[in-house]
Amino acid sequence: MEPTVLKIEELTTDYGPIRAVDHVSLEVPEGSVTAVLGANGAGKTSLLRSITGLVRPTSGHVRVEGEDITRWPVEEIVRFGVAHVPEGRGVIAELTVQENLRLGGLWRGREAMPLREIYELFPRLEERAGQPASRLSGGERQMLSIGRALVGRPRALLLDEPSLGLAPVLVAQIMSLVRRLTDTLGLAVLLVEQNARSALSIANRGVVLNLGRVVAEQDPQKLAADDSLLHAYLGF
Repeated sequence: MEPTVLKIEELTTDYGPIRAVDHVSLEVPEGSVTAVLGANGAGKTSLLRSITGLVRPTSGHVRVEGEDITRWPVEEIVRFGVAHVPEGRGVIAELTVQENLRLGGLWRGREAMPLREIYELFPRLEERAGQPASRLSGGERQMLSIGRALVGRPRALLLDEPSLGLAPVLVAQIMSLVRRLTDTLGLAVLLVEQNARSALSIANRGVVLNLGRVVAEQDPQKLAADDSLLHAYLGF
């Protein structure tokens, strides 16, 4: 069994009177993908934001390789090796592809991955290196946002809806890329998705959230085959 990189213990986050994350516990081992599924409002994005310190949990713990990072400042969490690719990609349109990538290593406090290694993983980005990010397609922007996160050599990679707004053929490419990165770099990947079938096709473990609480956690093949569960919580 691979060592656990990211461990969430009874994590709870409230927005005033609203409970967004409700006693969630899960583990993400090295070299694996854990897919977190759920409808809009299920608490998926709030879970990622609680892990990375963008919002402060009410209770519970976040541990990375055994270190409790729950109350650390955001910048310290990033420096320690937790990379978060938010929904919407967030590349800087006016900067070139290369400039966007270099931003990933400026303040992480870790040895940056050489851009040639990023380009080996993403040959398309090397072809576009001198072009402004505004000229990239949606799939290329998603590659750029993931590549920028990898520059800091993270231990754990958190992906929020990487398939959002992409055509089905591009969704398949992005999911295949995430699986390849996991296998090649040994990353612990926490993948938040509404596209359940695509996410489960590359996952080692599947988790379903509803109203901030884990309602199912099991082998991804079994979860994908459970039509009643997918219909009840994902609308399939």
